[in-house]
Amino acid sequence: MVSVVDLVGLSVVVLVNTGIAAVGTRLLRVTLATWWGVAVYGLVLVPAVETAVALVLTGPVGLGPNLGTPTAVMALVVALPFALGVAIDFFWMPAPDEVDLPDGFDG
Repeated sequence: MVSVVDLVGLSVVVLVNTGIAAVGTRLLRVTLATWWGVAVYGLVLVPAVETAVALVLTGPVGLGPNLGTPTAVMALVVALPFALGVAIDFFWMPAPDEVDLPDGFDG
């Protein structure tokens, strides 16, 4: 049976990975000039970082319950936060072109 502590730990892992996905996607959208670059690097780098963070948080740190199968882990701890983070960046945050920067930050 899953305890409340395990659910809180799993929620922490999911929230951290969602934040990583949102910030990582935003960073890629701001720094890369082409859409294909954002798509390729976003689909490769962000889930790789999320997987590494999930391995650290669920392994040595010990957060979250035993989910049973690797498919469940990847779906719940990597794919779901990735989808949420990308949705937060694309739908909630303004587009990088719409953000006005001060004069000293033009590059």
